[in-house]
Amino acid sequence: MNFPFYIARRYLFSKKSTNVINIISAISVMGVAVATMALVVTLSVFNGFHDLVATFFTSFDPQLKVTPVMGKTAPSDDPLLVKLKQHPSIDVAMETVEDNALALYRDRQAMIVVKGVEKTFSELSHITEILYGDGDFSLQAADLQYGVPGLRLAAALGTGARWDGYLKIYAPVKEGQLDMSSPEQGFVEDSLLSPGVIFNVHQAKYDKSYMLTSINFARNLFGQDGRLSALEIRLKPGSDLDDVKDEMRSIVGDKYRVEDRYEQQADTFRIMKIEKFIAYIFLTFILVVACFNIIGSLSMLIIDKKEDVRTLRNLGANDRQVTSIFMLEGRMISAIGAVLGILAGLLLCWIQQRFGIVSLGSSSGSFVVDAYPVSVHPTDIVLIFITVLAVGFVAVWYPVRYLGKRLLD
Repeated sequence: MNFPFYIARRYLFSKKSTNVINIISAISVMGVAVATMALVVTLSVFNGFHDLVATFFTSFDPQLKVTPVMGKTAPSDDPLLVKLKQHPSIDVAMETVEDNALALYRDRQAMIVVKGVEKTFSELSHITEILYGDGDFSLQAADLQYGVPGLRLAAALGTGARWDGYLKIYAPVKEGQLDMSSPEQGFVEDSLLSPGVIFNVHQAKYDKSYMLTSINFARNLFGQDGRLSALEIRLKPGSDLDDVKDEMRSIVGDKYRVEDRYEQQADTFRIMKIEKFIAYIFLTFILVVACFNIIGSLSMLIIDKKEDVRTLRNLGANDRQVTSIFMLEGRMISAIGAVLGILAGLLLCWIQQRFGIVSLGSSSGSFVVDAYPVSVHPTDIVLIFITVLAVGFVAVWYPVRYLGKRLLD
């Protein structure tokens, strides 16, 4: 058995001559454990919100979205897009046209994003799962054009799930100059009827601004005949998303972007990752403070075991072995605290997942979920364990070497 480790283990668990040393050692372990537990719980809560937001996006966003790198639209018959549609892994490929417009209903108005989609939109997305109202998801019937607004947009315009008459939509004319003597000539005007439903994605980006309608209506409104803003794709079950995405990128080259759901919402997820990283840094600083207890515990232990050290030296132990004993003592305290903290953190996460004891608000239904979401990622647990060991190892290195030279000479 390793000699320094054997002695360090006996020192850690044996009774000291001064009872306060045992107490301080226990406090050191608990301090590291509490900081570790805080890391596990906090990072798991951030993971929970990340996964929760991802489920909302999947109700509206396509698996893959192809958009032009230059400009807002591209020709629908572009050979690259035609070749892309023929990929064997594609289940549904749908063209969309999307742009800004002004919506006017009675005495209310709002800037909106009109998204024109094909009739396969309900097959491409999970839109039917987030509809509210007494109607059906219908965007066109003969010459009649329908619009499905987001929940917050409907509230802003005062339309509700079903409105009476027509909702007027205005978009600027794409070509020519605006005649200031007749400014109304600079806008294209059209109108939409209500199918009796609205959607609620639980994301302000969509619920506050988006209006779904037929692609024919959007092309006529924005003057985009024969063009598309994006090609939205759903893959066949069992397809490898990353492999298909790489193949499509090799087909379109640098002319088009091919993005999955996370890349489509890159800004949102980037912010969440930054927040998680900042929380990790702050809690690591708290862990560093907790490790100062280890320094105090080791200092008192070195003083308490001064006579033992002399005996060990007389038996042949060198300075390096003696120093290693107290180094290992401090590192064992860190390791025990890390294990206890991780186990306690995992237990708290399980309790929150199972029972939701920490709620988001006092009234049920005020939020999308009633309790803080929690998701434990194994990579985070490994990172936390390594962090605690690294901080503990570094924290005891210099003090032990310094105190060892001062007090053991």
